[in-house]
Amino acid sequence: MMGNLMLLLDAPGLNLQLLVDGVLVGAIFALVAYGMALVWGVMNLINVAQGELVLLGGYVVFFGTKAGIAPLVAIPVAAAIVATIGWALYRVVIYRVVERDPFSSILATFGLSIVIQQLANQLFGADVRTVESGLGSLLVAHGMLTVARVKLLAFVSAILLGSLLVWFMRATRLGQAIRATAQNSRAARTLGVNTDRVYAATFAINGAICGAAGGLVAMTWMVHPYAGLGYTVRSFMIVVVAGLGSLGGVALAGAGLGIAENYAGFLFGAEYQTAFVFSLLVVILVTRNLWLKRQRRYLR
Repeated sequence: MMGNLMLLLDAPGLNLQLLVDGVLVGAIFALVAYGMALVWGVMNLINVAQGELVLLGGYVVFFGTKAGIAPLVAIPVAAAIVATIGWALYRVVIYRVVERDPFSSILATFGLSIVIQQLANQLFGADVRTVESGLGSLLVAHGMLTVARVKLLAFVSAILLGSLLVWFMRATRLGQAIRATAQNSRAARTLGVNTDRVYAATFAINGAICGAAGGLVAMTWMVHPYAGLGYTVRSFMIVVVAGLGSLGGVALAGAGLGIAENYAGFLFGAEYQTAFVFSLLVVILVTRNLWLKRQRRYLR
């Protein structure tokens, strides 16, 4: 570790590489967190199966490219398919726990995550799958900085998707219904909003976001049936830090997590990167709890 730390201090170019990679990788984390923030804010539901929806998108892109579809074309296909799966999951399971206590929703979505893992293992096998994007890399600053084009694509996609969500929420009738339901579901129902349809649409939109993010994950890293938990934990952390209803905050928190994870992987080794993510979750939850306690004492 000390050797790696000294290398960071002696090589400014390496720091720049880690920072840029962290921001670009954080864009993928932010994409997944967009969906979690939407579901959590509108339905008051913490979706523990978020990472599994991401992996389903990755599998769609993987098998789509095997069938001869270009990876960039397979991403919107994955978004559409996982959106349909999300809508079906709502109709079969999620509608039973919406507006109930958070513990029920956590249990239900945790069960869904296990079911999806096992189905993926049975249908696709436990092999690690990856998709060759064919986009290559860019050399910047006279070759000192290497940027994978697929990561640039993820960064641009996060910005565009965030902007599209903001426009959708403000300019469309469904978006306005979603906002009304998020503010007060009882009042929305009184005013004629079909909250059941709103919840179904919200979970389907979350599925579309996860499907697109899963395609980028398959092209950037890999997918296998049991990799979903890491993306669930990351998206949960980002939403806790950024808060609900702040897409800009989600993007910044995603970039911060990407940078922190990149540095941790370099300093401690890639084998400890996942441990760092879970340790960071504990620190964030403890810190958040202490801050909330201080706020409650102040209000008294």
